[in-house]
Amino acid sequence: MRHVLIVDDEPNSAQALSALVQAQGYSTAVASSLREARQQLLLMPAQAVILDLHLPDGSGFTLLEDAALVAGAEIILVTGQASIESSVRALRLGVADYLIKPVQPAQLTRVLQRLGQGREVRADIQKRTAEIPQAGQFGRLIGESAAMKRVYAQIARVAPTAVNVFIVGESGTGKELVAQTIHELSRRRRAPILEVNCGAIPAQLIESELFGHEKGSFTGASRQHRGYFERADGGTLFLDEITEMPMDLQVKLLRVLETGVFTRVGSEEPIQTDVRILAATNRQPQDAVRTGRLREDLFYRLDVFEVALPPLRERGLDAVLLAQAFLRELNQAEGLALSFGEAALNELTHYPWPGNVRELRNVICRSALMAEAKTIETLSLPPTPALADTVQGLGVPKSPVGNTIAQAERELILATLDHCHGQRENTAEMLGISLKTLYNRLKDYGQSPT
Repeated sequence: MRHVLIVDDEPNSAQALSALVQAQGYSTAVASSLREARQQLLLMPAQAVILDLHLPDGSGFTLLEDAALVAGAEIILVTGQASIESSVRALRLGVADYLIKPVQPAQLTRVLQRLGQGREVRADIQKRTAEIPQAGQFGRLIGESAAMKRVYAQIARVAPTAVNVFIVGESGTGKELVAQTIHELSRRRRAPILEVNCGAIPAQLIESELFGHEKGSFTGASRQHRGYFERADGGTLFLDEITEMPMDLQVKLLRVLETGVFTRVGSEEPIQTDVRILAATNRQPQDAVRTGRLREDLFYRLDVFEVALPPLRERGLDAVLLAQAFLRELNQAEGLALSFGEAALNELTHYPWPGNVRELRNVICRSALMAEAKTIETLSLPPTPALADTVQGLGVPKSPVGNTIAQAERELILATLDHCHGQRENTAEMLGISLKTLYNRLKDYGQSPT
């Protein structure tokens, strides 16, 4: 029978946890101190240890430093309040999950159900890592540059843990795909991952979308609605463009991250949630904090582990690998047999790709449509071949030393908009960014997005 050791100095809490664990088919033992825990583990190794952080004879982390003693056991931390420090230390020590007291039966049940997936997840990570040299990719992430290999290593390190992740990178670099990969390599992989674009939902509706609402709670609320936090229970919630979330809602999000509890709009009944948060932004997070777009306390709660995605221009020959993969997909979907000529391959490596992987995919699709033979000899690139040339051609003065990236970006966007006579679609295409991103930036600059 599978065995779980419960280490908790509160008798009532330990007894309740023991009953819940036994109901899931495990045998249990209870220890009220680090000394007793060591004795119990020597007597009978455990498949899992439910470990209180605060014990009479020291921190629960001390037990984990004896690798031989806890070898083979998955660790579930229990704490009155998760902190940044405990989250980081839990990550370093390979903790499987952590629970906030008082532990809810349903939440503990899901954690126990995820325990058996640890070996499966580790095997999947090893398999994907081994495929990088030959396949030039890590699962669905394509690239073999040193910059991407660092990203793969970060994903492999953080995915099996329970900590929140902040994914940072320019528009089009693949933040959503990274979030999906982290979920697929986590113990939550059998539960859903739900994706929320915080910049695409009107400010007056986003609270209802995240937390749900009760019937009649506001005009138009004709029925009860379960929000993303409720529907993603047991799984992962990906909050894209987190810096576009209204500040008052950021306060409520922070409270959920700290307590694991939320309420629907129009209700006072607390709802416990078991959700892992992956957040993303195409801004510099510190700039967003400094300009008041992201609460500092929320930033530190989300930024337990940061994955910074490199722009495509810094990924060497990855553009060729990606282009070939996109063309294979297109050939298969459309029944074609296209390939790249030498000139097109040369363009792939020399164009700076300001719109990153998203722009590359679009260019490959256009080039395939325009190809008059089976070989694509030249790419259907935007009329401005490089970002620096774009700035010069539009008459934008070079930003003086000391200007921030945000200031230079503002100059470029507004100049490009003026060059395109106010046409938003043409501006976004020329800049290699999505129309949604352009709208968000124009809103920041105090201009109407329409």
